[in-house]
Amino acid sequence: MAVKSVDTKNCEYCSGKGYFQLVLGGSETCSSCGGSGKKKE
Repeated sequence: MAVKSVDTKNCEYCSGKGYFQLVLGGSETCSSCGGSGKKKE
């Protein structure tokens, strides 16, 4: 299951934003995509 087109797939954890909005305010970089918003293989 190797998908090569990474540029069109958004990271499912942060919905392609590259960060999470924290409950207490501020934001944290998404560790899954490294803040790029794109899905990593």
